[in-house]
Amino acid sequence: MITDEKLTAILSAIQIDPGNRGLARDPKDNLFTACPGDFVAACRSIATHHNPALAMFTGFFIPTADTPAFETDGPLGACFIKRAFSSLGISCGEVGESPVCNSIYVGYMSQLNFKEVSILRPGLSHILCIERSGPSADGKHYTMRGSDVSSHHRCARYFADLCDIGESVTIGIGDGGNEIGMGKIPHETIVKNIPNGDLIHCRVPADHLIVAGVSNWGAYALAAGVFVLRGVEPPTDLFDPDREREILEIMVREGPLVDGVTGKQTATVDGLTWDEYVKPLIRIREILEQ
Repeated sequence: MITDEKLTAILSAIQIDPGNRGLARDPKDNLFTACPGDFVAACRSIATHHNPALAMFTGFFIPTADTPAFETDGPLGACFIKRAFSSLGISCGEVGESPVCNSIYVGYMSQLNFKEVSILRPGLSHILCIERSGPSADGKHYTMRGSDVSSHHRCARYFADLCDIGESVTIGIGDGGNEIGMGKIPHETIVKNIPNGDLIHCRVPADHLIVAGVSNWGAYALAAGVFVLRGVEPPTDLFDPDREREILEIMVREGPLVDGVTGKQTATVDGLTWDEYVKPLIRIREILEQ
């Protein structure tokens, strides 16, 4: 495969809707088709930057969980980005509520073969939001079911603060319409595809938006795209489903984090079986090896 073919295949691997959320309910006008070119542009903006430094903003609170907590989708992807980019010498720091940041830090530090890099050094080039709750038209943060979780996202103002620091490129990764970055998609498109879309649509845009069936998949794809564009092979254990599960188990325990669909404190994401969840990760690894 040539570079463009690999990037196209990587994006295709993550743009499926296993949770039947309605991401592509309208075959022609949907969340997957809304921002053509954004995935490649996001990857290229990092891969070609002379000295990239990222702030990663993640965390979505699940009030209906057995023990209300932040979900596994988002923090696991941020930890993956941190692992991937550290091998490229790219600075990545996490921003969010303490349970989220703690889970990412502990998950990352459990992988001793990755050196730690500086956190939120001056001169951020990118702000990356992965499955991060964002405000709707009324300024409130909503779950897919329409529950108001604004009070649990007290770090929300930091996104605007970071954006005010300089001219950072913003990248949003989401899977439901209620995450930061989804403001780039027309409201009419969200409404016709997503249940409760009129209420929950986050109106905050990003320079580049990556829509995936699961937001963590978008993080896997972004990392893979940067490796492809830089012509560098990733560490052998990076796109490893067994290693990914080990890290998730640590993060769930230490956060704690919960599955955003089942509400259980288990090492699962969005109610999917592990075999189903890791299919895109395995597919991306296959693409990188071609």
